[in-house]
Amino acid sequence: MLHRNRTAGRAQQRDFLTADEVDQIREAQEPAVRIVLYAKFAKPAGDLVKNLISKDKPGRALMIHDALDDYAKILDAVDDVADQGLAKKADMAKGIKMVADLEKEALPMLKKIQESQPKDIDRYEFVLRTAIDTTNDSLDLAQTDTDKRTRDVEDREARQKKAIEDAMTPLERENKQATDKKNADAAAAEQEKKTKAPTLMRPGEKKQDKDK
Repeated sequence: MLHRNRTAGRAQQRDFLTADEVDQIREAQEPAVRIVLYAKFAKPAGDLVKNLISKDKPGRALMIHDALDDYAKILDAVDDVADQGLAKKADMAKGIKMVADLEKEALPMLKKIQESQPKDIDRYEFVLRTAIDTTNDSLDLAQTDTDKRTRDVEDREARQKKAIEDAMTPLERENKQATDKKNADAAAAEQEKKTKAPTLMRPGEKKQDKDK
């Protein structure tokens, strides 16, 4: 049953999320909301691995492989979303804590599987190692001081931005500067519109007209 839930609605080419999960992520625009969703999606994948490994039945190796692969890819997505949110100064504390709690629970289970060396482990050993490494790395990030992680994200984005700009031709750089200015002007105009004092005057009506 667990496996059918995780695989229901998948496209012919495997995705690490179900169709319903993809829709939920698409609807959640804010990183703080998305990271909570990803944390919730990772748990069933981890629970499925735990459930399958406890039952020695034919064909389980492929299901374990796919569940481990899903789990690791969800954690990768979690860390990307967390970094995006921190870069935007969003409050990511709730989601990051959920992720850390999940990983603290999953890591011993994954290591136990690796140490017990099930007879079919050769079918999913690589993705198991990947899942363990991904969990370790993600947990380290989740336990990193938020201010330090935010600075690290900002520094990395600044380096990436500079590398992209350095690779541009003079014309590309000029076009980018023009686009950036246009976007900045539009954002400033929108902000001014939002903060402009409300008025009871009708469109086109002048103050002196209203005073008459």
